[in-house]
Amino acid sequence: MWFFARDPVRDFPFELSPEPPEGSPPGPWVLHRGRKKATGSPVSIFVYDVKPGADEQTQVAKAAFKRLKTLRHPNILAYIDGLETEKCLHIVTEAVTPLGMYLKARAESGGLKDQELSWGLHQVVKALSFLVNDCGLIHNNVCMAAVFVDRAGEWKLGGLDYMYSAQGNGGGPPCKGIPELEQYDPPELADSSGRVVREKWSADMWRLGCLIWEVFNGPLPRAAALRNPGKIPKSLVPHYCELVGANPKVRPNPARFLQNCQAPGGFMNNRFVETNLFLEEIQIKEPAEKQKFFQELSKSLDSFPEDFCRHKVLPQLLTAFEFGNAGAVVLTPLFKVGKYLSTEEYQQKIIPVVVKMFSSTDRAMRIRLLQQMEQFIQYLDEPTVNTQIFPHVVHGFLDTNPAIREQTVKSMLLLAPKLSENNLNMELMKHFARLQAKDEQGPIRCNTTVCLGKIGSYLSASTRHRVLTSAFSRATKDPFPPSRVAGVLGFAATHNFYSTNDCAHKILPVLCGLTVDPEKSVRDQAFKAIRSFLSKLESVSEDPTQLAEVGTYVPGHPALAPIPASATPITSSHWETQENSKEEAQDNSTADRWDDEDWGSLEQEAESVLAQQDDWNARSQASPAELVSRVNHLDHKSPESDWSNWEAEGSWEQGWQETSSPELPPEGTRLASEYNWGGPESNDKGDPFASLSVRSNTQPKADLDTWGDDSWEGLETESRQAKAELARKKREERRREMEAKRAEKKGAKGPMKLGARKLD
Repeated sequence: MWFFARDPVRDFPFELSPEPPEGSPPGPWVLHRGRKKATGSPVSIFVYDVKPGADEQTQVAKAAFKRLKTLRHPNILAYIDGLETEKCLHIVTEAVTPLGMYLKARAESGGLKDQELSWGLHQVVKALSFLVNDCGLIHNNVCMAAVFVDRAGEWKLGGLDYMYSAQGNGGGPPCKGIPELEQYDPPELADSSGRVVREKWSADMWRLGCLIWEVFNGPLPRAAALRNPGKIPKSLVPHYCELVGANPKVRPNPARFLQNCQAPGGFMNNRFVETNLFLEEIQIKEPAEKQKFFQELSKSLDSFPEDFCRHKVLPQLLTAFEFGNAGAVVLTPLFKVGKYLSTEEYQQKIIPVVVKMFSSTDRAMRIRLLQQMEQFIQYLDEPTVNTQIFPHVVHGFLDTNPAIREQTVKSMLLLAPKLSENNLNMELMKHFARLQAKDEQGPIRCNTTVCLGKIGSYLSASTRHRVLTSAFSRATKDPFPPSRVAGVLGFAATHNFYSTNDCAHKILPVLCGLTVDPEKSVRDQAFKAIRSFLSKLESVSEDPTQLAEVGTYVPGHPALAPIPASATPITSSHWETQENSKEEAQDNSTADRWDDEDWGSLEQEAESVLAQQDDWNARSQASPAELVSRVNHLDHKSPESDWSNWEAEGSWEQGWQETSSPELPPEGTRLASEYNWGGPESNDKGDPFASLSVRSNTQPKADLDTWGDDSWEGLETESRQAKAELARKKREERRREMEAKRAEKKGAKGPMKLGARKLD
């Protein structure tokens, strides 16, 4: 029977990286990169090869193996697995980098900040305090080579090869025999008389002073260099001098050293250290303390190292949400840290949490998610949006809280490109129709119209034909003035979706009714939209070949591409409006000018109206009589009033809100008020719309008998008095005609007989 021996190295669940070893510290160990075979997660592997005749070194390596395996502390190198054979020793730890290599790499990219160095030294001193005060052990090897840095930037104490008991059990300190390590020994070790009084931590604190000097000044050339602090911060110099003092009795205990450095004004008294200490004890903190901490954390994250945010803050935030009931306060710092993650990491770590948050009934969390959706929408795929997020988001349309309804509407700008055809064209349109018609909040009705105008390009052709015209027409009849503005601008923003018949028979009649709206901002936008739609129809009339293109959306077509929906919330968007000069308009077609125009920010228009009004609700609930009185009041404004700028076409670069000086009309153009529309030549009251223009008539009067000289661009209705006079004359003429006819018939037939039936 054959027995086959198993190779423990081959069966070891970790493997060494083929890359050459990293800069290994002085001593028996060689540091390799490695990975776990099952998961591929990175690790560090310390390897010691047993050599003949090196029994003393082998015993040191085995002692370090045992110490590292049994000691567990957050600031001591974390042991994962190990392998001990007759030929080698393997110690697997968390993935780390020697401190010397880490400082050199960071120096090339600007160096470490004082707050990072303060926390790193804090961790080393805390590890020494644990060994000396809690375990009764002397490290005996504190130096740059014994400190390692993990991926979060945390400093870990290793190098446990020469550790011994402080009580003297097991003999004195082992012999190092390595000059690079012996240079950190304190001067009192050279005195073999034993007359020097020292504490058990004195030697390690001296070595800590050497480590501090090297961190700030580089490799220590000789012990005499410790007298010059060099680049050590001033707030740390007094405490450093205590460590490297000649009298070992006055060297402080590691715990007292931490207290001194954390005192007000101390080197370790900063926001970064405080944040780390809170995170280490977060499990035992009160809920109120956690809430306050997470609220203040976002302000500090920008100044913290990226690796620290990714690998230490993020896990704590995820844990706090999963198990700590932290609620909505973790969202802001969570999304801030998410900026440092790759797409794969984001989808793996944050997206599952976000999906779970959307199913929460906590209103504060739901509104925070909706407000910050812009930060994570790019990482969501369409199946996740349609099956796990949209079904929860639509509940916000029915929420009794207006703020949630409004944020839900705004979030559709970001979700629309990822929604399925049914969710977008059926489910969403159903909610939009209800909000626009029945919501009692005017701003929500306005934002619904705004959103519909921006997502129009994502709707199917049949939905656009069925929904857009009726929705914007309904908005123009809304009692809330910004909603009427939004309706007009909605028509303009989606102009390329309408046929010429729709423009002529459905849209222009609606816009013409708004030219006498009580609000000037509504009238201004209505006139601009009318001019643009008329220009579109005129261009088609001049060039019938354009008829096939009108109302057809061709992706990528420069003249027909729609205005893209903004990816930002409405409140932060700015749709500026521009118009070509009169000379450029003569060279370019009207259709091209239409597509070059940007029809403005719908919500910005709403905000401008809000600034001009004292109370929107009072305006929206005004009676018809009050509205008529406002129009009548406007009729009596001076020519310098806002009404004088209705037809002003100044520079569009100033935006639609601003007015400019009016242009002179073309030669031969006459104002509507100058025409005699069948009434008397003299009018007592005059045309109430005469003040709408301040254009001076410098041209001589043309012959009234020639129609070709008249300009029909500015025709308007005549005054009420002229209409009444004309109607009275017509009634009088009709009465005289009827009387004449009756008299003529009566004379022809003679008097009627009694009982005869009248046939006329």
